[in-house]
Amino acid sequence: QVQLVESGGGLVPPGGSLRLSCAASGFTLDSYAIGWFRQAPGKEREAVSCISSRHGATYHADSVKGRFTISRDNAKNTVYLQMNSLKPEDTAVYYCAADYRPWGNLLCRQDAMDYWGKGTLVTVSS
Repeated sequence: QVQLVESGGGLVPPGGSLRLSCAASGFTLDSYAIGWFRQAPGKEREAVSCISSRHGATYHADSVKGRFTISRDNAKNTVYLQMNSLKPEDTAVYYCAADYRPWGNLLCRQDAMDYWGKGTLVTVSS
């Protein structure tokens, strides 16, 4: 059964850090670009960060540039999102998604994703 499972969410004060993990089962991630998306209360889901299957290409939304870093460990079939200097406006449910794209280009779009996780809640509040 193909699954993506996010973990690492929680409550953190402003300025704090969290590392989200996205673990795949039922398939291997090495031919997939992986994206992190988020949906805040009352807002549409938006792209946060994406990483290509190879060559290390990444995308970060302007709102998280310099604060968030996406990385992958294909040996562990896992992708990470390191989130630093968190702000209250980062509060959202964070989803990871996989896009079959083995040639290494990057298209960080929701409609390109083949598989989705169920999300993990990140709350930034004092």
